[in-house]
Amino acid sequence: MATEHAASHTRLPRHDAPDDLLPQYGCGPIKFDGGSNALFERHLLFDNVLAPSEIGNRERYEAIARSVRDILSQRWQQTEETYNRENPKRIYYLSMEFLIGRSLRNNVLNLGLDPLARRFFNETQLDELAILAEEPDAGLGNGGLGRLAACFLDSMATMQLPAMGYGLRYEYGIFKQTIVDGWQREQPDNWLRRPDPWEVARPHLAVAVELGCSFEVRGGNLKAIVGVPSTLLGIPYDRPVVGYGGKTINTLRLWASATPDSFDFQEFSAGEFVGALAERLAADTVTRVLYPDDSTSMGQGLRFVQEYFLVASSLADLVRRFRANNSDWNDLPDKVAIQLNDTHPSLAVAELMRILLDKGNLAWEESWEITRRTLAYTNHTLLPEALEKWPLRWFELLLPRHLEIILEIDRRLREELLARWPDDNDRAERASIVERGGARLVRMAHLAIAGSHSVNGVAEIHSRLLRDVTVRDLAELYPDRFNNKTNGVTPRRWLLLSNPDLAGCINEAIGDRWVTDMERLETLRPLAEDGGFVSSVRQAKRAAKLRFADWLKSQAGISVDPDTIFDSQVKRIHEYKRQLLNGLRIVALYRRLRENPHLDIEPRTFFFAGKAAPAYHVAKVIIKFLNNLGDTINGDPATRDRLRLVFLPDYCVSVAERLIPASDVSNQISTAGYEASGTSNMKFMMNGALTIGTRDGATIEMAAAAGEENFFLFGLTAEQVATSRGWYSPWWHYENEPETRAVLDLIMSGHFCRHEPMIGETLRNILLAGGDPYMHLADLASYMEADMRLQSLYSEPDAWTRRAILNIAGSGKFSSDRTIAEYASDIWNLEPCLVR
Repeated sequence: MATEHAASHTRLPRHDAPDDLLPQYGCGPIKFDGGSNALFERHLLFDNVLAPSEIGNRERYEAIARSVRDILSQRWQQTEETYNRENPKRIYYLSMEFLIGRSLRNNVLNLGLDPLARRFFNETQLDELAILAEEPDAGLGNGGLGRLAACFLDSMATMQLPAMGYGLRYEYGIFKQTIVDGWQREQPDNWLRRPDPWEVARPHLAVAVELGCSFEVRGGNLKAIVGVPSTLLGIPYDRPVVGYGGKTINTLRLWASATPDSFDFQEFSAGEFVGALAERLAADTVTRVLYPDDSTSMGQGLRFVQEYFLVASSLADLVRRFRANNSDWNDLPDKVAIQLNDTHPSLAVAELMRILLDKGNLAWEESWEITRRTLAYTNHTLLPEALEKWPLRWFELLLPRHLEIILEIDRRLREELLARWPDDNDRAERASIVERGGARLVRMAHLAIAGSHSVNGVAEIHSRLLRDVTVRDLAELYPDRFNNKTNGVTPRRWLLLSNPDLAGCINEAIGDRWVTDMERLETLRPLAEDGGFVSSVRQAKRAAKLRFADWLKSQAGISVDPDTIFDSQVKRIHEYKRQLLNGLRIVALYRRLRENPHLDIEPRTFFFAGKAAPAYHVAKVIIKFLNNLGDTINGDPATRDRLRLVFLPDYCVSVAERLIPASDVSNQISTAGYEASGTSNMKFMMNGALTIGTRDGATIEMAAAAGEENFFLFGLTAEQVATSRGWYSPWWHYENEPETRAVLDLIMSGHFCRHEPMIGETLRNILLAGGDPYMHLADLASYMEADMRLQSLYSEPDAWTRRAILNIAGSGKFSSDRTIAEYASDIWNLEPCLVR
């Protein structure tokens, strides 16, 4: 039975679809001959040229993936031909991150090929699970930002919008995380070590990216040569983005860096091998790794070059496409919309101005008007450290022409500010693009705001704080430019694909049109009082928990009890996301059980997952503490049958697809006012988990949609956090709240780190000596009270499931289809383009 549960979750998706779908893709149906797939057999033989005895699951995976790509290729080409012929306005989505995950199951689902896939595996009797596991997660993102970009591309294709994503083809994605003695260890994620069957190289469409310096090797180090220009080549690699139903197949174009095919042959022949190849070494480095360690100036410099490389390659490509059908530069905003996903592509402002001024030979005012009308900017963070600022010196060295343009934009912006507020020099300084004082810096968020016609946040509270606090001066100068677009996630991957039992319950109750119209989930609301539907949803949750438990046992050898509450917090490890606060809650529950073994609490399994940035020491200490805490409570006879803590290493899209459907509880506990939106919260909600969380990010809107009585909200509001900042002291809570004091004393005593006093000392500095900047202690008592309400409700299965159904019913707003519809109508002025 356990094996059946594990298999049903990870096998290729199943939903009702006819077997004769393939003729619409122009290649006719797959032929089955003696139980074998002709396309599969062809790829298996001709792509590998191996004897059958030498072929393994990796080769089988590649053959299946290439067979699926064969099926979609003609429709993919027809999509691009339609866009070229119809010349619609197109949206180009620029993002440094695309957390794609695995593609095979998703593409099979969206193409409607699952009946054929089922028949294929039945006929061939291949090990489906083992073959699917051969596909690496395409980890080209750090977390929510990159996964959001992937969800958005899915929605654009499903909604038949003429769209293209632009990113970087990192050779190494987000690092692989292992846990050694409780500590995070990073290992390279060489996801391209084997051929990627989904990508198509387009070397004939390579673009040149000019830099203001070149490079040489001195003393074993790569050094910049000032004043000697050099050129990188951007080589495009295309991946299909399949819309649900297969009507539109858009493109994600990822750029790899290379150098022109030349080097100093004389120097090479003389034995200076490394020096002769210095330019090639520099080019290869640019797209080698996602998020280089930015704790050093060299790492920051590489990030700067990556950002310009993305912008320059992408704009050259889209301008080429625009000029193929349009001769007047003034038509650019009517044919092209460029969305900047956070500050990373902000150099697009200066780059587009450079193209219009230097290649289009337009006047400044005309170029500026076109640039502003073409570009739009999404802000994803209120954290000052995440609002990038780059040294002016780097522009002087690498991008001197762009610096001239930025300085002129800055001069004109200052004039505009002083014309509006003549006596307010401080305001002009705060809002300027170039930050004076000490080393001069270019504020990339300010550049994006100045050069765009739209600036949006990603949740109502985030957009308000962005406008009223973070960039208030610019918002007052350009009030009509600011708007909100609350994030969403694709229901195709995060419900239909990941949770087949729950999707089946919903289909049986209301039909399957919700897959592309999530608002229809609202019709589930009355069914929260239907005993049969309540029972079906509860059975679907148990099936998901069994599948996850079986998978965890088979993959990691970890046993968990599906009859316990699955209580999850999975996201990037950061102090403001407060995994440490969750740890304090678990310590409090552990203490209560040790003091009263007969305490009536529901058995609980706590799941944590997430990666800490390699240079983020405090985040790594939090991971270590959580692992130590798990070792202690899991091994303590007084608690191990009531509480269990599991830290899942190497969190990625594929792990999320398994854990989120299985979770009963979703922790969204960031310090109020710090989380821009969150998207994992939406995935948990639509899968029937109940949220325990603060009034932050999109959680506020989610609670409003489902009803606050169906959430477990706690803690300070964003306004309370802001107004108490000047006088808040964690010592008050330590001295006046007995349980808070007892929890901290137990941690500081070394109970969870007996031979590692540094752990306790670091936590003491975070929570007490350092002033507790993220206010863990201010919210702990409220968190514990909400937790008691949670436990009480869970003891009533029908009542719990009814609230889960109301959460599912309220999740319709949080589809990425709704978000993209708002972008298309309010910002891009974009219409669907039907592929013929």
